[in-house]
Amino acid sequence: MRCLVCGAFSLPHICKKCQKTLLAPNLHKRQIFKGFYVYSFYSFEEIEDLLHLKYHHVGKYIYKILAQNSLQKFSQEFCYPAALVPVDAKITQYGYSHTAILAKALGSKYLKPHFNALYASNSVSYAGKSLEYRLAHPRQFRYKGGLGEVIVVDDVITTGTTLKEAKSAIEATGDKVLFAITLADAARSDS
Repeated sequence: MRCLVCGAFSLPHICKKCQKTLLAPNLHKRQIFKGFYVYSFYSFEEIEDLLHLKYHHVGKYIYKILAQNSLQKFSQEFCYPAALVPVDAKITQYGYSHTAILAKALGSKYLKPHFNALYASNSVSYAGKSLEYRLAHPRQFRYKGGLGEVIVVDDVITTGTTLKEAKSAIEATGDKVLFAITLADAARSDS
């Protein structure tokens, strides 16, 4: 097969050379409101085409590669016990959940993924939508609770609306959100 980035022959969907050069992560910290931080590894523009593949069957492989090159490295250095809660880890029509893939890659001795702990009761899609639309159509998250200290996991932060709503749902049960982790930040301009 050919690398989806450079077109060279490759066994993985993205060749090792592109993974090393073009997909080298750069940790970024963004505060979306006082005391609530989101850590990301790429600017959205850097990996936009790859992120859009989550709407196709090949997305499963791309998200695993992205997660291995960024999130997995982060989890190896993080030595504080916490629950990993992916945002709405529903299985798609292609047989996988992109946020579950990310949470699984973050899993370690200290970080334990909890799938289906946080789910949206309103399955509205925010892709390409304005802040006004997002605010008018909340996801209405439900959270099972009882996990203690939590790290919220999503693929992209745009306006922060989803993560703010997820944090509120989690903390309403008495659990504490430490921070959120995403692959990409749409507000970053350091591509």
